[in-house]
Amino acid sequence: MDESGWLAERFEKERPRLHAVAYRMLGSVAEAEAEDAVQDAWLRLSRTGAAQIDNLGGWLTTVVARECLHQLRSRRHRREVPLDAQLPELVISDPDLGPEQEMLLADAVGLALLVVLGRLAPAERVAFVLHDMFDLPFAEIAEILGRTPVAARQLASRARRRVHGAAVPDPGPDLARQRKVVEAFYAAARKADFDALLQILDPDIVLRTDYGSCGNRSASVVHGAAAVAEQVRVPRGGRLRRLLVNGAIGALITRDEQPYSVMVFSVADDRIVRVDVIRDTDRVHRVAATVAGLPV
Repeated sequence: MDESGWLAERFEKERPRLHAVAYRMLGSVAEAEAEDAVQDAWLRLSRTGAAQIDNLGGWLTTVVARECLHQLRSRRHRREVPLDAQLPELVISDPDLGPEQEMLLADAVGLALLVVLGRLAPAERVAFVLHDMFDLPFAEIAEILGRTPVAARQLASRARRRVHGAAVPDPGPDLARQRKVVEAFYAAARKADFDALLQILDPDIVLRTDYGSCGNRSASVVHGAAAVAEQVRVPRGGRLRRLLVNGAIGALITRDEQPYSVMVFSVADDRIVRVDVIRDTDRVHRVAATVAGLPV
C-alpha cells in the first residue's frame, strides 16, 4: 500500500472519533458543519503527509478542534441565533439494537447536555469538550486556544461548573428499563389518564418544545409534573414510530400519515425527568427521511 492509501485507511479509523469531537462542539446546528470540520482535517493531512506527524490521532484532533473553534467564533461574530435557542441536530438510530450497540450508545451525548454546551463561550466549550470528554491534556488544549495551560484549565473548570449547575439529567444505561417507563407514558397519554401520568413523571420534570420555523415562537418550556401532564395528549390520527435519538428513547409522531413531531425522553430512577419535543417542520421531515431508511 502506498502512503496515500495508508493515510486514507488511518484517517477512516479516526473518522468516528473526529466526528464525535466536532459534533459535541457544533451540535446545535446542521450536522454537515461537523462533517466539514472533519473533511478539512483530511485535506490538511493529505497535503502534509505522515512523515511530519508524530501522533496522527492527536494531530487530527487538533486540526478539527481549531476548525470548530473558528466556526464557533464566526457564529458569535455574525450574531446568529443563540445556540441554546434551538435543539441540537438529532442523531437517529434503530431502537432494536443488540447488546453491543446498546453499550456503545451508553456514552452518547444527550440533547440536554448539548443544549447546555451551546450556552458556553467558544473557548469554554472547546476546553470542556476536549478535556472532559476526550481526555486531552491542558497543554495541548492551550495551544489550540492560544492560551496558557493554566488558562485552559480555568476555562474547562468554569464550563464544568455551568454544566453541573444546569442539572443535566443522567439517565441510566439500561435502555430496556427506560423503554418500559416510556411505554407506560404513551399508554397514559393515549387515555389522557392524568393520575397515571403523575406516577410516571418526575415532580420536577421539564418539557421543552422547539418550534423552529413552525409558528411564531421558537421554544417553550413547561416545568412540573402537573403542568406537563395537563399538556400531554396524543394528536387525533396520531401514530408513533419508536426511535433512539442521541442514544435516548424517542419517537417520530405522525398525524394522518404526515410527520408531525419528534419526542425525546430522559429517564432516571424509573421516572421521566425531561421531554424534548421537536415541532420544527424541517427537522421533523429530516428525521422522517432518516426513519424511512431504517428497518421497520
